[in-house]
Amino acid sequence: MGSISTIKAYHFLPYKYGLELLLDIGHIETLKNYVLDSTLHQVSFYEIIFIQEGSGTFTLDENKMSIAPRAIIFISPGQVRRWEIEEEVRGYTLFFDKDFLHLFFSDELFLYRLQYFHQYLHPAEMHIAERSFGKCLELLQEIEQEFEQIQNDSDHLIRAILYQLLIVLNRCYADIYDVQRDTYIHPDFYRFRSLLEKRFLQDHTVEKYSKLLNISPGSLNKICRQFSGSSAQQMIHHKLISEIKKQLRQNKSAKEICYQFGFSDPSNFNRFFKKFTHVTPQQYRKKHK
Repeated sequence: MGSISTIKAYHFLPYKYGLELLLDIGHIETLKNYVLDSTLHQVSFYEIIFIQEGSGTFTLDENKMSIAPRAIIFISPGQVRRWEIEEEVRGYTLFFDKDFLHLFFSDELFLYRLQYFHQYLHPAEMHIAERSFGKCLELLQEIEQEFEQIQNDSDHLIRAILYQLLIVLNRCYADIYDVQRDTYIHPDFYRFRSLLEKRFLQDHTVEKYSKLLNISPGSLNKICRQFSGSSAQQMIHHKLISEIKKQLRQNKSAKEICYQFGFSDPSNFNRFFKKFTHVTPQQYRKKHK
């Protein structure tokens, strides 16, 4: 695999419809140059893919998922992916910039309250029952209809439908993976998830995060176990390993990663990586070339 510069990146086009609109929707089968791009690529926005028909695999970072009817895949900004199609895929893709919701809710943590985004503890996909999938399709069709007749207040209506859809999906995801679904309990957990996304390169200890959150390390661990099933330190380690794997797949050297992630020397980095993956960074890179 080449360096990170060879990975194609797709960015949001806010003025596609004339007005600034930070959300878009499309049919997978009509967006072959983007959605069904079979090369390695990444996006700088949030995306949810709803599969109605088709088969094959979808690789997100290093996690391979099955493409099948009623599958839903959640993609966070910066994740690297690849499609491998066996039978033609039909369905919807819904993508939006984080500001589309932030501008409305004035809640910078909202997207961290949804269990399926920024996910490294549980799969970023689910297969749901026909009735629930049908409800999602109804909401997607409502958004699609609004795009067909854009008006000055369309962004408000689309945002309201998107909000409903995100909560429906969060309930389904929480039931399938047995995680907490209430998006408004213990804001410290969501603040921790948000901080971890922003500070994982420099802060590797529970003490550092608990100080930033102004709570005790014990309280932070208790909250994390309650909402994710993992301790705060496990969540930090999962995030670090997930990001290091991404860098290794993009052919970064151990020395570069060592410096970027704040490890004191390559031997410490090698020990850390092997402890959690049971292989050395070199073995991992070789396997995923």
